[in-house]
Amino acid sequence: MPALTLSEISRRYGSTVAVDRASLTVEEGEIVVLLGPSGSGKTTILRIVAGLDADYEGEVTLGELDLRGLPANERDFGLMFQDLALFPHMDVFGNVSFGLRMLGLPKEERRERVASLLELVGLEGKERRSIYELSGGERQRVALARSLAPEPTLLMLDEPLGALDRTLRESLAAELRDVLKSVGVSALYVTHDQEEALSIGDRVAVMRAGQVEQVATPSELLQAPMSEFVARFLGYQNLLPLDGALARRLAPEAEGSGVLLVPEEAIEIDEKGDVEGEISGRRLRGRSSDLWVAAEGELLHVIVPSAGAEAWDAGESVKLEIDRKRMHLIAGK
Repeated sequence: MPALTLSEISRRYGSTVAVDRASLTVEEGEIVVLLGPSGSGKTTILRIVAGLDADYEGEVTLGELDLRGLPANERDFGLMFQDLALFPHMDVFGNVSFGLRMLGLPKEERRERVASLLELVGLEGKERRSIYELSGGERQRVALARSLAPEPTLLMLDEPLGALDRTLRESLAAELRDVLKSVGVSALYVTHDQEEALSIGDRVAVMRAGQVEQVATPSELLQAPMSEFVARFLGYQNLLPLDGALARRLAPEAEGSGVLLVPEEAIEIDEKGDVEGEISGRRLRGRSSDLWVAAEGELLHVIVPSAGAEAWDAGESVKLEIDRKRMHLIAGK
C-alpha cells in the first residue's frame, strides 16, 4: 500500500495556477524527488502534503486516511528546509532532542535516541557543540537528525542542500540517501538540481507548469525521457527534429513531428564514422570538454576528454561515429 497518494491535486492563487491536476504516489520506504524549475509547483505540493496549505482541489491520502482537514501538527510528518531553522541558543543535543522532548519521551530514552542518530549522520561525540561551531555540512546533518528523531511516517525535504557549494552538495547527497534508506523512512524531496535528484531518488517526478510531466526511476528517466522538456531539463542538447536531414539518416524508420535524442555519450570522433561535420566551437572544463560540431544542418554537442581537446580547432573537419542503439525517439504531442 502506498504511504502517500496525491490524486488530481490543483492549487490556484487568483488567476495563477500553481499546481494543475497533479497525481503521485510515494511507496513505503521510497524516496520520491520532485524535480523542476522554479515556479513548477514543487514546493506548493510539499506545503499541501504538510498541511500548511489547505485550499486545494483533489485528494491527499496517507494509506487510506484522507488528510484534508487534518492539522499539520497531527500528521506525524517531518520537515527539513533549506534554511534549516536550527535553534541557535541550543547545542547539537538540544536541537536533535527538541521534538522528542515535545513528545514527552523520558530523558534517558531521548539521550539514547539522539546518540543513535548522531552516529548515523556522522556527528557522534559532538552533542555539546554550539551550532556556531559547526560547518555548513555539519549543520545539515544536525537538521536531518532532528527531522528523523520523532520517527516520522513521512519526511519532506525542500531544497535541503540548496545553500551549499557544488562539491559539498554532491558528497552530502550520497550521504543523505544512505541515511534515509538505512532508516527506511518514506520521503518526498524537492530540488531543481537534476544531478541531485538522480543521485537521491528511487523515483523522480519531473514537473512543468504545475503538472507532473514524467515519473520514473533515474535510469528510466535518463534512457527514455518522454518529452523534449524532460530531455532538455536533464541536460540533453542533441534533440534532432525528425523532419531534418540528419535525423532521417540516423533513424529512417522514424516518422511524425517528434525529435530524435542523441545522447552525448553515443557520439565519438572517429575516422571510421559515417557522419561528417565541422567543429564550430570548443569549451574546456575539468576532465572533460565540450565540442560543438555542425553536421547536416544540426549543431551536435560532443563531450571529449580535456587532455588533448585543445587540438580541435574551429573549422576543422571531423567524422562522427554515432551509436544508433543509444538513440531515443521522443514522439511529438
